[in-house]
Amino acid sequence: MAKTSNIIEVRNFAMNFGSKQVIKDLNFEVHRGETFGFLGSNGSGKTTTLRALLGIYEPTKGELLIDGVPYDVAGKTTIGYLPEERGLYKKENVIDTMVYFGELKGMTRNDARNFSLKYLKKVGLSENVKTRVDKLSGGMQQKVQLGITIMGDPELLILDEPTKGFDPVNRRLLLDIILDCQKRGATIMMVSHQMADVEKLCNRILLLKDGGAVEYGTLASVRKKYGGKHMEDIFVEVYGGVNGEDEK
Repeated sequence: MAKTSNIIEVRNFAMNFGSKQVIKDLNFEVHRGETFGFLGSNGSGKTTTLRALLGIYEPTKGELLIDGVPYDVAGKTTIGYLPEERGLYKKENVIDTMVYFGELKGMTRNDARNFSLKYLKKVGLSENVKTRVDKLSGGMQQKVQLGITIMGDPELLILDEPTKGFDPVNRRLLLDIILDCQKRGATIMMVSHQMADVEKLCNRILLLKDGGAVEYGTLASVRKKYGGKHMEDIFVEVYGGVNGEDEK
């Protein structure tokens, strides 16, 4: 069966935690091969939506589909997920951790090791191959986790704040890695508060506020609606004065 043009479809999605409604009738699509910016202030419901999309949360209402079906870890669509929180085995060394996750993704041990060594050299961690993960800085751990995310060339990458906390040199390095994934044809759904990254990478965007979409469309069309302003100024205009807490 031919694949549809949309790799992600979210239809009439609502999410409640007790009496609190976090998401309200949310609808959007992510086109195959695009980079989609899923944006919003803290507390707007971004992480909740990603977790529901990946089957971690059961939606209160609606459908969240990947390639036309609810996410199944044994499904045909290969996914790389980079959570905002680091999820590495802290007591293991870097190369063993990466090889382990590569094998979980179906790679051979040799292929996973070769990829890992090449990637670690690219991101300046060649000297840390045998370093225990908990001895790395937060930024180094994030580099390792991104490497695990892109192992095996997943069709769909879901990146939650991929460059958070990086200095300009390392931020550019990681953006270049994401651009390489773009060029290979991966679909990318990206959460970011770095609006310069959004303008560099994204084809279309959604601005989520109070659990609903306040803007949704091409980056160019949203900027045009706001008189050609850059995304950072648009973000301030939409969310100015909002001091939300991190959502569930």
